[in-house]
Amino acid sequence: MKFRVYLTFDEATVRAPIIWQLGKEFDLITNIRTAEVRDHMGLVGLELEGNNDVIDAAVKWLGEQGVQVDPIEQSIIEG
Repeated sequence: MKFRVYLTFDEATVRAPIIWQLGKEFDLITNIRTAEVRDHMGLVGLELEGNNDVIDAAVKWLGEQGVQVDPIEQSIIEG
C-alpha cells in the first residue's frame, strides 16, 4: 500500500533526522515528493509504501516525535 502525507515540522523538530529514523525503525519505503524547509519550520510531502499495519505504526510514531501528519487526498485521476 502507498500512503501520502504532509509532514509539518516545527522549530523543535525541523533539524532532527526524523525521516531517516522513520526508515530505520519501520519496514517501509519513504519517498520524499516535495519539501520546503526553513530555519523554524518544514513541510514535506512524503509517500510511505509498505504493509498497512506498519504504515499505521509509523504515522503514530511520527506524531509521538512531535511531527504533524496530514493525509494527502488522492486525485481521482491519479488513483
